[in-house]
Amino acid sequence: MTPQRAQEVVMTALRRVAPDTDPAALPRDADIRDALELDSLDFLTYVQALSESGGCRIEEDDYPAFATIAGGADFLAAHARA
Repeated sequence: MTPQRAQEVVMTALRRVAPDTDPAALPRDADIRDALELDSLDFLTYVQALSESGGCRIEEDDYPAFATIAGGADFLAAHARA
């Protein structure tokens, strides 16, 4: 997956989980849990959506990579199928 496509997937997943927010307005390195007021269930739903969209398994040990938009996009670019 290209880095640009990975970022699009991350933004789409965030919009699904937090539809009343604008994740595009966030800095790429902002903590999305704080910035979008995601609780733990919202965050798990977000990670699951990324796993499904990216076609890759995301382990619990990988969750810290998804704390920011940049981290999530970088992980997907490196691990998701094209």
